[in-house]
Amino acid sequence: MVSQRHQLVRLTEAGWRGLLIGHDWDDQARSCLVHWAEQDLPLVVTRQGKDSSAGLALGLPAPQRWQRRRLAMLVPLSALRCVDQFPSAIEIVGLLPLAQQEGWRQQCAALSRHCSSLRVYGSYGWQAITGLECIGPESDIDLLLNPGDQTAADALATMLTDQPFDLPRLDGEFLFANGAAVAWREWLRWRAGDTRQILVKRLAGASLESSC
Repeated sequence: MVSQRHQLVRLTEAGWRGLLIGHDWDDQARSCLVHWAEQDLPLVVTRQGKDSSAGLALGLPAPQRWQRRRLAMLVPLSALRCVDQFPSAIEIVGLLPLAQQEGWRQQCAALSRHCSSLRVYGSYGWQAITGLECIGPESDIDLLLNPGDQTAADALATMLTDQPFDLPRLDGEFLFANGAAVAWREWLRWRAGDTRQILVKRLAGASLESSC
């Protein structure tokens, strides 16, 4: 069941046919989507509009082969075959240089003590899923962390800030059990009292709030 941003969905064959035929895609976009359909690759759930009857809003951040284009689409729920998730953080270890891999393993183990789920989306997540070139020289590792409470989120934010390993820049979001998601860097500033409100993202939209 689709319940949050960053979930992945795979389409049925009929769903892909409808997506390809029912839109006026340019050649580059169509080439990317045909590859996605042939390889049964997922699309990502994005922020939804107010009118749910219009369809489910999905996205495809294309790899470098298609110039990193961001494709957006609406599909009917009947087009979905299954719901999936981005790879766990440890699964991307092979995408890092050998000299960084042990540090990443230790970082993942440390973070996992404070969250129920630790996944990677963004460039690293998509390269792990597709096998295509998505990571660039300046790519961050985008983490999706599920802390149990605010205390756990505080511990995670501190660890992400002070991490001792030579790794790519770490970015990403905390996703709480109530569906509220916040960028961990913004969480750190909010908890320090630097801002009175924090941008909270949910499946149906985003707003500045005084609590999560």
